[in-house]
Amino acid sequence: MKFGVFYELQLPKPWKEGDEHKLFHEALNQVVLADKLGFDYAWEVEHHFLDEYSHSSAPEVFLAAASTQTKRIRLGHGIRQVIPNYNHPARTAEGIATLDIMSNGRVEFGIGEGATRLELGGFDINPKEKRAMALEAAEQVANMLVLDPYPGFEGKSFSMPCRNVLPKPMQKPHPPMWMACTNRDTIKVAASLGVGALAFSFVDPEEAKAWADIYYGIIKSDECKPIGHSVNANIAMVSSFSLHEDRAEAIRRGAEGFEFFGYALASMVTKDQKPGRTDMWGEFVKQRGDRTEQMIQDSQSLMTQPAGIGTPDDMTQHLKAFQASGVDQVIFMQQAGRNKHEHICESLELFADRVMPEFKKDVAAREAKKAEELAPYIEAALARKEWMEPLKDEDIPYIRAAVSSPQVNKSTAAE
Repeated sequence: MKFGVFYELQLPKPWKEGDEHKLFHEALNQVVLADKLGFDYAWEVEHHFLDEYSHSSAPEVFLAAASTQTKRIRLGHGIRQVIPNYNHPARTAEGIATLDIMSNGRVEFGIGEGATRLELGGFDINPKEKRAMALEAAEQVANMLVLDPYPGFEGKSFSMPCRNVLPKPMQKPHPPMWMACTNRDTIKVAASLGVGALAFSFVDPEEAKAWADIYYGIIKSDECKPIGHSVNANIAMVSSFSLHEDRAEAIRRGAEGFEFFGYALASMVTKDQKPGRTDMWGEFVKQRGDRTEQMIQDSQSLMTQPAGIGTPDDMTQHLKAFQASGVDQVIFMQQAGRNKHEHICESLELFADRVMPEFKKDVAAREAKKAEELAPYIEAALARKEWMEPLKDEDIPYIRAAVSSPQVNKSTAAE
């Protein structure tokens, strides 16, 4: 099993001068620490205009900074907003390829579309058309990353002429592609497109097994027609994360932030927002009351603490259930609400020392077995793909240097 860390860059109100600077640099330091400790992935989301919930509007900048300070950890766009209104597909391809080069081939390319009126309305995107727009753009980004030159495209959400989109990524044919998934329906979509599933929903192992069975069932069926030039057959599940030798202290450090993440996510979708003025943290704290202390009391006798929050033994049990469900990667939600930087770092270190070794010892053998099992299905899926044909040299158009010749000023010429 692989492990990742995940960043929304949450910043609850009230805000003080310098809070964003501190937030970004502490998150970067956490990624650097995760790299040193042996974590496999660092995922950074892209959101816009979402006060408190996410201040991560330019993940390409954060991930570029991380690429210069890390050696091994893979750097994931989890996700990149690919609808052209957010980011033109050519600019997405250029950014993905550049980051892949600068990181020495460590990029993961997750695609998404956004779900809130704040984002969709801010970029004039019709919610009913967003899925089709995102998939159309994502397929063309993959083509741009591979084809030399890109032949051009006439689509419903964007069009562009033949151009050679540069640079090309270090990973061939392109970095692994993923898709944000929040329910069984989107899991089915991801599998049908041959991309990894970033399951950003908190589910129990039984539900995770149902999702994994559905996902791999489609990967192995005729329904899988890759959107990219390769198939990335992987399913990742997000989990809460706070570790301490004392279960009560783990809950005290991590439960409130984890609950705020869920509260803020729901609020963004279901509640009216006043840009720059809505106080979600204040509303959340008032509603939550003294829930932490009640959770601590319950956990001592009933073992009802949130999965992923507790002792190393609690976490090991939690992860073994996920592993048995067929999950390939668990992504930890540790930077949430007002969770403290020093507590996050201590949890990462304790996990690496006490939990990670149990799951790392057989990774190579498990992945080799999985690759061998899936190889014929992936080959069949790629054979079903409708490929964009590269242009023959004689069909590549010449681009005129100028519409008309520049006019020479006669008086200047006479001088």
